[in-house]
Amino acid sequence: MRNAIVLTIVAIVVAAMIYTGARNSRASAADPRVQAQDAALQGDLKGKTAPNFELATLDGKKMSLAELKGKAVLLNFWATWCGPCKIEMPWFVDLQKQYGPQGLTIVGIAMDDSSNEDIAKFAKEMGVNYPILKGKEAVGEAYGGVLGLPTTFYIGRDGKIVDQSAGLVGRKEIEDNIKAALAQGVGTPMATAENLSAAPTPEKKAEVK
Repeated sequence: MRNAIVLTIVAIVVAAMIYTGARNSRASAADPRVQAQDAALQGDLKGKTAPNFELATLDGKKMSLAELKGKAVLLNFWATWCGPCKIEMPWFVDLQKQYGPQGLTIVGIAMDDSSNEDIAKFAKEMGVNYPILKGKEAVGEAYGGVLGLPTTFYIGRDGKIVDQSAGLVGRKEIEDNIKAALAQGVGTPMATAENLSAAPTPEKKAEVK
């Protein structure tokens, strides 16, 4: 009898916890502040100025986003261990050849712990023809957290993010986004480093070095 009473009490407590959790979840989902926070965590930066950064290339040189003013930029966060990244990288090689003369620059940001030598070897094996930079967590955070790889941002000539994608997408979608980035801000140079670093949040998370 005593065991039955204890089990009943436990069941009631568990049911109450489940109800409270579900209620709080519904309330949070309806709260615009929570929705905005979730969007930020998911890296929803479309239409905003791309955060500037400065990172090292695999041979130790420095490269910043501001250096690419006036160009369309495909910014790809990837890693050597990322299977989907290996699928899309040959597409990037072809698309850089095709659209580079029109003003496209693809930039790969390696987000793994491999050495520069190992990353360079991997990139060479993949035939990469665009700059590869050694990533930092701070740069990923500036771009909304980069919750998975690959994550790609398409930046127009005016420095604003045209579109973004997480995970592997089709080559046609990538090419369409490249075309949109090339078309946006034609005749308008990309924002300077000063403008980028002074842009409102989340862009003002700083020029990351």
